[in-house]
Amino acid sequence: MMPTSEIVALESRHDSGLYPKQPLVLVRGEGARVWDADGREYIDCVGGHGVANVGHANPAVIRAVTEQVQRLVICPNGFYNDQRAQLLRELARIAPPGLERAFLCNSGTEAVEAAFKFARLSTGRTKVVSAMRGFHGRTFGALSATWRKVYRQPFEPLVPGFSFVPYNRLARMEQAVDGETAAVILEVVQGEGGVNPGDPEYLRGVQALCRERGALFIVDEVQTGFGRTGRMFASAHHDLRPDLMCVAKSIAGGLPMGAVLIGKRVGDLPKKVHGSTFGGNPLACAAALATIHYIEAEHLPQRAAELGACLLAGLQAIPSPLVREVRGMGLMVGVELKGKVAPYLAGLAGRGVLALAAGATVMRFLPPLVISAEDVDAVVERVAAVLEA
Repeated sequence: MMPTSEIVALESRHDSGLYPKQPLVLVRGEGARVWDADGREYIDCVGGHGVANVGHANPAVIRAVTEQVQRLVICPNGFYNDQRAQLLRELARIAPPGLERAFLCNSGTEAVEAAFKFARLSTGRTKVVSAMRGFHGRTFGALSATWRKVYRQPFEPLVPGFSFVPYNRLARMEQAVDGETAAVILEVVQGEGGVNPGDPEYLRGVQALCRERGALFIVDEVQTGFGRTGRMFASAHHDLRPDLMCVAKSIAGGLPMGAVLIGKRVGDLPKKVHGSTFGGNPLACAAALATIHYIEAEHLPQRAAELGACLLAGLQAIPSPLVREVRGMGLMVGVELKGKVAPYLAGLAGRGVLALAAGATVMRFLPPLVISAEDVDAVVERVAAVLEA
């Protein structure tokens, strides 16, 4: 293997430069652990930004991908395919009631883009309402529904017809949704926006408001789906029945994939109004099938609920004046500090724990759902040590 310094220099020379990077070269993973090029071991609480729910190098996913890559990798959507058909059936089975169809794509932002197009087609309306501090992606439509100015301003003007209201304030949503609103899009737990859980009454109230005023209710489960919050989908905590649900990240055990699950209020979609060359390819579908079955067989949502409660309680018990609030749901936990989070993330990495930021002041933990109880305890101990240093 190339020395660490050479890898860093080579990637820095030819990379786009868009990503701020920690000075680590990660080369291997297993379960909830990763190793760098120098052999150092880390507890991974980044999890590929919530992608690695079933853990790194998951044996079930490896078997499925190995078998499928030897059979058929690509099959255009103009033909039927066995893996795609089975995945569509499984997504309908595990989804909130009423979501019986799906459009398969390659990422979360693609799923959001498709949902907006389907909402406009179905309603004949053009406006979309989203929440302050929400994050839905970086392509033009998804970016238009994303709150932070640092993402939006360099590319304005964006898609017209998008507006923002405060999260968890139903009265403000009632003022924003009118007869021209095609859809409202919300996260059940805002991830990038600081790990902010939605109030049950608020989320159900927005859903009822959409039904009343003829808008579609889009739930963005890109980060919260597939067991992350303690249920297969975070919508289940509040008995939500979205008209469109966007999923991605952990759907295929680490392979790029996304989907929009489609409810009955969307109606029939005209052929050829949208599409994807790679969406629903047999390789990704095989990985997704293995991932879903592994999540269910190993009871990962229940595991996330139990270990997430331990992680939340442990972090809340840290007696540090630097901490403003600890919040989360399942194994999606944020520690909001009273100052910038970057130095503490670097300190954690130095102690063998990788975490990520959610805004400037929130330390976010998204470990694989296969993390051990011992590793959860170790994360709490090392966070406490960093905050006390």
